[in-house]
Amino acid sequence: MTIEVLLTEAEIADEFAEAMEARDLPEKFFYWTPLSVRAWKQLGEKSHESVKPTWDALAAKATELVKSFGGKVPVISFGAGDGSKDRLILKALLAAGREVRYVPVDSSQTMLEIACAGAEDDDCDTLGLKADISSPVHLMLAADVSEAPRLFLMVGNTLAGFDPLDQMKHVAACMHKGDILIVDARIHDDDGTLEPSEEQKAFVFAPLASVGLGREDGELKFVENQDDRKAGLYIMTRRFQAARDLTMVASGREIKVERGERIFLNFRYRFTREALRWIVAEHAGLKIVGEVPAADGRFVTMICSK
Repeated sequence: MTIEVLLTEAEIADEFAEAMEARDLPEKFFYWTPLSVRAWKQLGEKSHESVKPTWDALAAKATELVKSFGGKVPVISFGAGDGSKDRLILKALLAAGREVRYVPVDSSQTMLEIACAGAEDDDCDTLGLKADISSPVHLMLAADVSEAPRLFLMVGNTLAGFDPLDQMKHVAACMHKGDILIVDARIHDDDGTLEPSEEQKAFVFAPLASVGLGREDGELKFVENQDDRKAGLYIMTRRFQAARDLTMVASGREIKVERGERIFLNFRYRFTREALRWIVAEHAGLKIVGEVPAADGRFVTMICSK
């Protein structure tokens, strides 16, 4: 197993402590600790069946998508997680007799190891890259491990954990003529229900649990608002409000939290399909060459080119 490192464990540990001191945790820390990985797996198991038909449909299209690729097909996955969705594409390409070079990119060492091991079990040439995909420099370095044309993946609702206007522009800047991008997103609905499941609460709380806090130490709150930059763009903020004075320990640093203080636990975006199309096509300048909606209407997957 080969994993190249752009973001070291020492760096991410220091950044985690600094984020805790700032009371604001970015997306990468929700997949970093063993508690977070376990909570993510439990959350993923619940949603797997609803998106599987979409991924089966994409796998069936995979060979056609890369028919113009010569030689080995580079598959670069931004925010790969454990690679479970990626592997459906990889298996379809391998079954069609294509050689594949798989490059999962993630900040979580544990997730990368799972993704690389799974792909290697399928006899796929694999290089893991430990990096922060919120960094345009890291994105560009990851893209440059192979020459165009390349198949890029940003799936599993990865886009929703970042500012989508910035992130899509950064991803588009990595692409050249002939490249293909598959990106998916959670579609917003107006049913008015914001109450998260117990699995979602456990996942969001996991970074705090890793520094010694318990659910009884405060209250998790989820609030959704319209992002005024674009109609159809919604942001759900998640925060923890301390019910009493608390002490956390992160990377050897003792961090005091006073009663009533809030810790922001990143955010998740949701989109109308029209807003997502605008972000991808008009804002980021990509061409949408196909859309695959989930059967339940909760997700849409877009196939894009430069």
